[in-house]
Parts: sequence; C-alpha cells; structure tokens
Amino acid sequence: MANNKKQSFETQDQSLAAFAKALSHPARIAILKELAAKNECICGQIVEALPLAQSTVSQHLKELKNAGLISGEIDGPRNCYCINWKAFEDFSYEFENLFNMIRTRNDQNCCD
Repeated sequence: MANNKKQSFETQDQSLAAFAKALSHPARIAILKELAAKNECICGQIVEALPLAQSTVSQHLKELKNAGLISGEIDGPRNCYCINWKAFEDFSYEFENLFNMIRTRNDQNCCD
C-alpha cells in the first residue's frame, strides 16, 4: 500500500496547502467575491452571477466548503451559502506568518 506523502508534512502546512488549493481556480475566487459583495447568505444567485453551469458551480462550492471557506448546504437548487470569515481570519494569520518567516530567512538575494 502506498504511503500518503502529505501525511509526512506538518498539519499546519497541510491546512495552508488545502486553503491555497481551494483558492486556485478563478471560478472559486468569483464565487467568494460574489458572497463578499452581498455580505449575506445567498440562495441560488451564485449560478446566475457566473458564466458556468449549475453543476460546475456546485462542484466549486463543494471545494470551498470542504476547505472550510464557506458554510451552507450544497445539495438542491435553493441552498444558501455564506463566507466563513473566521476561516479567512485564521488562514490570513497563518499565511502572514509563513510569508514573514520566508522573508526573514532571505538575508541575501541568491539570484544576484
């Protein structure tokens, strides 16, 4: 049986990678922008705002929900979705820490 290489990394690193992966598609960014613009739970209006089929939007919503970025039910046509602002705060803090750690280790520019 193959060993899952992701398990070799720290839990925090796995979590950050999952968050980044959830944001790695422009449709998911558009969905998050739509939810943020409304600043409320949205029922069914996400499909109308995007140039994608309902089934495709549902798949993207599922990825965002699995990453913990949104709350709501993803089955059926009249489900409501909201941004999970706590998750964004947590990941923002973790990414800031990561970027700061990387910056401090870059004492010299190796490519000059």
